[in-house]
Amino acid sequence: MHTICLIPGDGIGLEVVPATRRLLEATGLDLTFLEAEAGWATFQRRGTSVPAETLERVRAADATLAGAFTSPKTKVEGHKGAIRSMRRELDLFANLRPAKTRPLPGSLPGIDMLMVRENTEGLYVEAERRYGDIAIADAMVSRRACERIAHVAMQQARKRRGRVAVVHKANVLPLTSGLFLETALAVAAEYPDVETYDIIVDAAAMKLVRDPESFDVLVSTNLFGDILSDLMAGLVGGLGVAPSANIGVDYAIFEPVHGSAPDIAGRGIANPTATMLTAAMMLQHLGEDDVANRIDRAVDQVLMDGPRTADLGGDATTESFTDAVIAAYHRL
Repeated sequence: MHTICLIPGDGIGLEVVPATRRLLEATGLDLTFLEAEAGWATFQRRGTSVPAETLERVRAADATLAGAFTSPKTKVEGHKGAIRSMRRELDLFANLRPAKTRPLPGSLPGIDMLMVRENTEGLYVEAERRYGDIAIADAMVSRRACERIAHVAMQQARKRRGRVAVVHKANVLPLTSGLFLETALAVAAEYPDVETYDIIVDAAAMKLVRDPESFDVLVSTNLFGDILSDLMAGLVGGLGVAPSANIGVDYAIFEPVHGSAPDIAGRGIANPTATMLTAAMMLQHLGEDDVANRIDRAVDQVLMDGPRTADLGGDATTESFTDAVIAAYHRL
């Protein structure tokens, strides 16, 4: 039996998480669900984006499946982004973002790669200040965080094709990015069976566009990993088909990487693909590899044969797409 905490969040999260729960229930696994709240709407009601009882339920669960979280584009006093807060509070230091060719128009062939992104430091420590027309942001990079994320990357590569690209900007940022590069390469020496090389972030961006199939695992700091993983998603169909995981030693939160899409929220047309693929990652984390792989194949079957949601060129509703994935799962 597995206990799963569900946090729908904001916008279309309130639709794609229940849809994915239907799929999880259809697998026949012995699952118990806890429900919790977090996000912008929660902040507006309660003055915090992540209430204490939400953290308690995440800690009580074997894994957490989240939906989408809205963040304001301007500073709001007292507000902290829900997912960033939970990453720091629960020490979810590893962000895993796979990009895999899907049977969709615009999805390039031959792609199967994974971004392993340091999830707690860098510029995302949110240490900003402003002096009139000058704004300054501090970035924090620690050897401990670099070591941890480098080990994750190497271990993931051993499960895949055994290649790791260390993505950095040490030529311009020799102290912060330099510490990351130096530490990652030192960790790589402990994994002689993994082919490790370094690449400057702008060169990595160009190579992702021109030769994406050459990458296996990429590892980088928080900001670079965030930006490049969106580029990676764009190569295989967009954020609507992009899953991700936030993993620490004790806890794990799985979330699709698309936004809360307030323009279509509540209309029943949201695409649950990314959330379903994220749920597959969650089940794999819980040791349910066969069911996880079956969900992945079922989603691909529906993406290929239809029906597809409007963002993928079809006219399916969230419900009809979910029905089709469940039917495909049972046929496999």
